Amino acid sequence: MSELRETKLEKGLRILEKNSVPILFAIICILGIPLSGYSMNYLVQEIVVRIARNSFLIISLLVPIMAGMGLNFGMTLGAMAGQIGLIFMADWGIVGIPGMVLAMILSTPISIFLGWICGKILNMAKGREMVTSYIIGFFINGVYQLIVLYGMGSVIPIKSPALVLPRGYGIRNTVNLLSIRKVLDNVGALKVAGISIPVGTLLVIALMCLFIIWFRKTKLGQDMRAVGQDMEVARSAGIKVEHTRIVSVIISTVLAGYGMIVYLQNIGTLNTYNSHMQIGMFSIAALLVGGATVNRASIGNVFLGVTLFHIMFIVSPTAGKNLIGEAQLGEYFRVFVSYGVITLALVLYEMRKRRDALRSGRLLAQQQEEHV
Repeated sequence: MSELRETKLEKGLRILEKNSVPILFAIICILGIPLSGYSMNYLVQEIVVRIARNSFLIISLLVPIMAGMGLNFGMTLGAMAGQIGLIFMADWGIVGIPGMVLAMILSTPISIFLGWICGKILNMAKGREMVTSYIIGFFINGVYQLIVLYGMGSVIPIKSPALVLPRGYGIRNTVNLLSIRKVLDNVGALKVAGISIPVGTLLVIALMCLFIIWFRKTKLGQDMRAVGQDMEVARSAGIKVEHTRIVSVIISTVLAGYGMIVYLQNIGTLNTYNSHMQIGMFSIAALLVGGATVNRASIGNVFLGVTLFHIMFIVSPTAGKNLIGEAQLGEYFRVFVSYGVITLALVLYEMRKRRDALRSGRLLAQQQEEHV
């Protein structure tokens, strides 16, 4: 009976540990909301907006995790491709939904090429994919800055003077996206109890979720899951492991490009040199806050993570001001938390992995003793 109680206790502790990050953030949000002084209507409106704005980007992270490649910091490559598509769209003067679609079409070949490069490099860095993709993001960012700052307007023709720097080449720091601002959000938009609901964007996100569910059941999706579980076993089963891993990165990069376009149509302004910089870090942090790990993530983790992470983002500056009289403390806190949650999640994952390996070793040894 004591063994049964101990087993139940261990199971409870394991569930608590598995969900420690979401629980921690839920506690922070519960404490922060009253301190911020925001009304519930305001908070709900902000969360709806941020779910619509960020979910597509975060969903793009699920495919590489399925393939066992961990958290794809290289999603910023897709974000940069999406921004290039938006720059050309703004230069050609295409407005509304056609402008968004054009930007997505233009970003697709760039995303495929960058995803292929990233996948090739990650295949040479098996076991170190996350840190490698992080560094690749920095490298490609340098190439992006070179193209946008010096190539556009000199080598690559840009007709609109509103986009080009006064010297005659290079794109300005901000690009006006009023021509597509909230065009997707406003499709079928509803107002319920004073809260605006961007139905068009939420429908696109719902379709994206259905695509992920369907994709997991396809032959390629099953291959990715097999590769994610054990590369050598998958290779023995005739699966092209390296090719499958590259395809997962390409899909993630293309979806991240589309997600960046959805994100920026909501904001209505493109910060040419900075919009993509933190997008990978915040998307990964939000996914981890939702209870995902390096090797397991679901659609539920996406929406829980967006909600908890962005409640913290909304309430922390005002809560810091009301509590201590210093709003800047809240700003520091959310930057600290966004990096800290990634560190905490990775440490907990590694601890759990080692403990599971130790438990499996003990179980195997016990079975061998019983057999003898």
